[in-house]
Amino acid sequence: MGKRKKWKRRFVLLAAVLLLAYIAACNILVNVALIPETMEKLQAFEDLTEEGMEALVRTDDILENQAESRDETKEWLEAADSELLNVTTEDGYRLVGQVFYQPEGSAGHKWVLLLHGYTGWKEEMYPIACRYAKEGYQILVPDMRCSGESEGDFIGMGWTDRLDNLLWLELILDKDPEAKIALHGQSMGAACALMMSGEEELSGAVRAVVADSAYTDAYRMFAKQMREWAHLPAFPLLPGASLMLKLRGGYSLREASALEAVRETALPVLFIHGTEDVFVPPEMSRELYEAAAGEKEILMVEGAGHVQVQDKEPELYYGTVFSFLEAHGIR
Repeated sequence: MGKRKKWKRRFVLLAAVLLLAYIAACNILVNVALIPETMEKLQAFEDLTEEGMEALVRTDDILENQAESRDETKEWLEAADSELLNVTTEDGYRLVGQVFYQPEGSAGHKWVLLLHGYTGWKEEMYPIACRYAKEGYQILVPDMRCSGESEGDFIGMGWTDRLDNLLWLELILDKDPEAKIALHGQSMGAACALMMSGEEELSGAVRAVVADSAYTDAYRMFAKQMREWAHLPAFPLLPGASLMLKLRGGYSLREASALEAVRETALPVLFIHGTEDVFVPPEMSRELYEAAAGEKEILMVEGAGHVQVQDKEPELYYGTVFSFLEAHGIR
């Protein structure tokens, strides 16, 4: 009897140690994937970032178009009428955004909310903002929570951001009650725009969505990255990390689903993806396109990597975007 009790105690102790180790590992995964301050301290994150940059397509035409776009954007920014604004979320975080106005006397009611990607910042979207400005749009480009100048606890993967960005829409409508608004996002920003499109509270002023390199849901994206970049299986760590995120950050990775949102939206959506995207599989945009309930188009561009369609085929990219938006009421 004594030996049996002894082994039972050892088993319980071992199980407790393993459980605590599992919980710790799940929390570490959340920290290194969704808290920028932790991410920036890790050599592994630097290595992954470097690998990611190397994975982008670097053909001569892409590099030349990028350089031309940078010069054009720099010239536009020097003369642009802009203002730095902020809003406060329901959970008390200050978010920062830059608004670009049309010259006085020429402003219409066309607006776009531009949304950056995972670990990105608003300035990354300025080349696209430049092209929108030339088409007569007024533009709002926020740093989403935990990014750039905005506060936050965890990167929202589009899910917490979908509600944060409703505040920016309210700000646009305060400035222009007749605004006709497009949502245009890249990568995580594209997934966020799609998640916003499924919200009942979304203003009717939003007329269309441009989703460039969107993922279907955050859980599948992290499973892919764990497998391909960290060489780890998703199970058993990812389910536990998703649960820890729910307890600590208020949402789970499975909740952050653009796929579920597009099944509910009536908004027209333009999906864009490069065929050489190694971050977000092009098949995800195809899956989203098939699931979308409203009017929809899809543009797949050969030879473009992650969020590189505007650099591979700029005239096709912007021509398709502005034709789509005009066709759906943003004139």
